Amino acid sequence: MKYTKTIPYLLLAGMLTACGGSDSDSDSSTPDTPDPTTGTFSLGVSDNPALADKVNIAFKQVVLKGEDGSISFDVSDNEGNASQVDLLSVQGQTVANLVTDESVPLGEYQMCIYMENREVADETSSHVKVGEAVEGLVTNNNGSCGGIGADDPDTGRLFLNKAVTITADSNRYVAEFNLAKGLQAPHGNKAYWTLKPTSVQLINITEVGVISGNVHLDVLAACESTSPGYSDLGLAIYLYPQNTLIEAMEDFRPAATLTAPLAAARANPVLEADEITGYSYEFGFIEAGSYQLGFTCVADNDDPETEQAGATDPVFFIHQATTGNVDVTIGATSIYDFILPLS
Repeated sequence: MKYTKTIPYLLLAGMLTACGGSDSDSDSSTPDTPDPTTGTFSLGVSDNPALADKVNIAFKQVVLKGEDGSISFDVSDNEGNASQVDLLSVQGQTVANLVTDESVPLGEYQMCIYMENREVADETSSHVKVGEAVEGLVTNNNGSCGGIGADDPDTGRLFLNKAVTITADSNRYVAEFNLAKGLQAPHGNKAYWTLKPTSVQLINITEVGVISGNVHLDVLAACESTSPGYSDLGLAIYLYPQNTLIEAMEDFRPAATLTAPLAAARANPVLEADEITGYSYEFGFIEAGSYQLGFTCVADNDDPETEQAGATDPVFFIHQATTGNVDVTIGATSIYDFILPLS
């Protein structure tokens, strides 16, 4: 079941605001005159969720690298500590702001985001929590961004390949983390989690739409009957290219032989009077186009680092797919509900 409605975008006020940028010495009683050579730049972070209870990143700095040099924004808090964002708290359209309405000269830039690396568990810095277990989190990339960048030994760099284009308008971007694909659990002799730099996608929010909807309890019960013992971490919606048949819908694997997902969204419980009445999901930043969706109750069996046998493997499967393509248009929300088909 699907329909589309047009809604205005709302960049939700997050936990963070930028501490860097330019200061103004002008008289506050004098109206500001717009500068035709600059535009405003805002950056938030959002997440396609991972199979964890908490994924906390300690953000230190955002750098825009341009032809005429680099611009740095210190995103630490008022006490000089890295700003903490639990990515699992900013799903769908929810965004935590790192940089807000900072003046930047017009032009194209490459962007780097710097975070604290922590190999040892530290809940005051970057870390991952699963149940009661807390372990460190790092990204294996570092270096400057046009000669600027946090160069402390405990610093990792997320480099985004897509250009940031600053126009005379308000330029609002989101760094969307695909943790289901890019977050690697401790392995070998590593007692910490690893965030792949390629797990972050830069999105201009004026170029995307939204997909959201519900999963009815009878669909969940039908999925559970084929895989007893599911957990809430296993309830997820996977996003695929248009016309993908359910038999070809694979999970996040190193080398998919059929069709790998583009993204995933967690199905979260809907509560009424402390009772779960269903589950809801949302993809907050999807480029215009046509897509297929698949619901599974065993997403916790999806290991992006392990080769599996594909959609026919009972370890991971898509239980129900959309009956047709879901069309996404810019600035609109397309709604698809997973319900049992009429008999």
